[in-house]
Amino acid sequence: MTLKTRLVLFDLDHTLIPFDSDYEWGEFTITLGWRDGVEFKRLNTGFFEQYKAGTLDLHEYVRFATQAIREQGATNSIAARAGFMRAVVQKGITKQALELVRSHQRAGDEVVIVTATNEFVTRPIADAFGVKELIAVELERDAQGQLTGEIKGTPSFREGKVVRVTQWLADRGLDWNSVETWFYSDSMNDLPLLEKATCPVATNPDDRLRALAKERGWRILDLF
Repeated sequence: MTLKTRLVLFDLDHTLIPFDSDYEWGEFTITLGWRDGVEFKRLNTGFFEQYKAGTLDLHEYVRFATQAIREQGATNSIAARAGFMRAVVQKGITKQALELVRSHQRAGDEVVIVTATNEFVTRPIADAFGVKELIAVELERDAQGQLTGEIKGTPSFREGKVVRVTQWLADRGLDWNSVETWFYSDSMNDLPLLEKATCPVATNPDDRLRALAKERGWRILDLF
């Protein structure tokens, strides 16, 4: 009997870190003077509420969320992102979350972060957790390599997370039948992938997911 590959998938925001990284990045750009504070906060908060309610138009949000980095350009944006990592993200990486990831890595599991936040914000966060494999919202670039504000391919959001993980598996000659999967997530937005996983783990779950996990007998893990 062939042993199945053990694949461990982690959502990022409110799962491995106790905040929404895209939201906090937006707030950080206000401190840099890149956005009008009052108007940006109003819009940013509105999008976040839509996300929690499951009504977010991700394409509209990505245009909004990437506006500052498109206007500032790559050099300024990358430097600012390093400051964001130091000032905000590193403080939010807890020993418990880091140990959870590392325990799976020590066990020889394939660890992947699967997030609906874009690649610009999340790549250094995945690196901070020591996770090479990242499935995030990919950003489209024009012929000059500049961000357009649009999403490239299928966004890793709701049902799109299942699509992107399926693609990731196929690229490695695998499919869902050849892997045993864990998926850690806090959000009902991730229900399609939670239902697809062999071992769904409701992690720091919102109220709706906590109730569903109890109803279905899923494991509940409170890291924060």
